[in-house]
Amino acid sequence: MALERTFSIIKPDATARNITGHINAMIEDSGLCIVAQKRIHMSEEQARGFYAVHADRPFYNDLVAFMTSGPVVVQVLEGENAIMAYRTVMGATDPEQADAGTIRKVHAENIERNSVHGSDASETAVSEIKFFFSDDEIVG
Repeated sequence: MALERTFSIIKPDATARNITGHINAMIEDSGLCIVAQKRIHMSEEQARGFYAVHADRPFYNDLVAFMTSGPVVVQVLEGENAIMAYRTVMGATDPEQADAGTIRKVHAENIERNSVHGSDASETAVSEIKFFFSDDEIVG
């Protein structure tokens, strides 16, 4: 087993419904530690940069608009195999396909408003963490 870090966003649909604490509890109950967290209102420039990998996709502008529509909570999570552990607790992107008890099954409104984002690989986690956090903002 490997101790690693991953990145998480609690999206605007979840912060608008004031369920950040519920999501954090699910994260911590899964064995992951929240080692950095801040609430921000993502700028359009930040959203376009963060989601640049999707720039050619038809949903890109809607995604940018959604992610800038309200505050988000960006986080660094740490634990054994944190990337896979968080992807498991998040559940499938489509909440209809998500396993019972996962964040998206419990809290997502639909496939677009699915409450959370998590890194999909170690390289992605490193770049996503550096996008929003400086080294001195991360505990541990």
